[in-house]
Amino acid sequence: MCDTFYSPSHRNVYGNSILAKNSDREPNEAQQIVRFPAQSRPEKRVQATFIAVDCPEQVHEVILSKPFHMWGAEMGVNEHGVAIGNEAVFTKIKLARKNDGLTGMDLLRLALEQSKTAKLALEMILEYFGKYGQDACGGYQDKGMYYSNSFLIADTHSAYVLETAGPFWAYKQIQSFHAISNLLTIGTDFDQIHPDAKVFAYKKSWIKEDVPFDFQKAFSEPFMTFMGRGASRKQQCELHVPLSNTNKWSIQDAFRILRSHRIKDDFEPNRGDMGNICLHAQGILTPSQTTGSMVVELRDEANSSVWLTGSSAPCLSVFKPFYFGTNTLNTDMFPQASQRIDHSFWWQWEKIHRKALKDYKSIHAVIQSFQQEKENDWLKEDQLLSVSKDVKMREELSQKSIKDCLQLVEKLEQQKKNSTFNIRSLAYSLYWKWQNRVMKHERN
Repeated sequence: MCDTFYSPSHRNVYGNSILAKNSDREPNEAQQIVRFPAQSRPEKRVQATFIAVDCPEQVHEVILSKPFHMWGAEMGVNEHGVAIGNEAVFTKIKLARKNDGLTGMDLLRLALEQSKTAKLALEMILEYFGKYGQDACGGYQDKGMYYSNSFLIADTHSAYVLETAGPFWAYKQIQSFHAISNLLTIGTDFDQIHPDAKVFAYKKSWIKEDVPFDFQKAFSEPFMTFMGRGASRKQQCELHVPLSNTNKWSIQDAFRILRSHRIKDDFEPNRGDMGNICLHAQGILTPSQTTGSMVVELRDEANSSVWLTGSSAPCLSVFKPFYFGTNTLNTDMFPQASQRIDHSFWWQWEKIHRKALKDYKSIHAVIQSFQQEKENDWLKEDQLLSVSKDVKMREELSQKSIKDCLQLVEKLEQQKKNSTFNIRSLAYSLYWKWQNRVMKHERN
């Protein structure tokens, strides 16, 4: 499950649009932060996750957060200030499960590589969607994870929400704060809809013909949508938004939303459920874990600030700034995560995450203090760099943030190890012991 939200420029302190997302995946599914420079593909063909597709010869520079084994990405932004977050939605239309289509993550990356505006990205997704479809498994070890997709697409001046159900789709432009949380949100207020969507839904008797056509009511699958608790998470996102346009909010507010839990006091990871924005896996009913988070402050032409955790659980993670035109993500300083425990940032920080699950309050207190100090400092530097546009100084800030975080990892690793869970839940303890065994087995 995931949560993605957009805040338009007029609501924000510095007058820039913001797009943010928590990517919720399987607990041992490492997530990579990657930067691909603008490049040429002379063959005009690219291998996506399951199939090869046509593409133009020239593609844009992108920064992505993606599952290590996928070609596509959960979220990302390109050099022209176009950002996209993708989510699963559960609809009445079942996919054939042949893996002969594109994942929503593939569609996201293809759009970012080829689009200079949010509207062009929307059109690019629809073009690939119409040609190749979305029959593709989106899971890792869960090979039965097939779903339709929704997208929140934004640039510096406009934003769109695109939602799909099997081969059908609807989209609308959005002018105010909007969140998508694994459920269809477009009702009767769509700008455009697939030409055959209404006829198909009428034939299935999913909606009456004598009322305005409602995309959500026609196609949403109620049981899985309810179990995903998307409506609760969407509401929580919206509750953080100032009611008055005179009350501006900032990047820190976006961080706070992504770190939020429904239980405000004395939170413990075993008390979480699918209704939490910062999601903590705990078993059959909550099998997903936030494995990466992103907040993008969109500015014109390669000047966006991309804040990424590159680690699980934003409440236990630190947002670090990354920039276009820099090489931090393409050096030995930031090795990419793989299936096995390695020297990547994701796996190094995951050791602390697993340790925190046994002693959440004490480790969270240390990390929270670090978050407040470092993120505030980096945000101040980021605002200065947004004016100077000094590429070298941006690269130095990214590198400094990584080094500071790795020093914290070393500090926390030196603390006395807790061999048991300080949580009174046998099922929770057994679940994470099993996940840790799987993690160690993959290492060997």
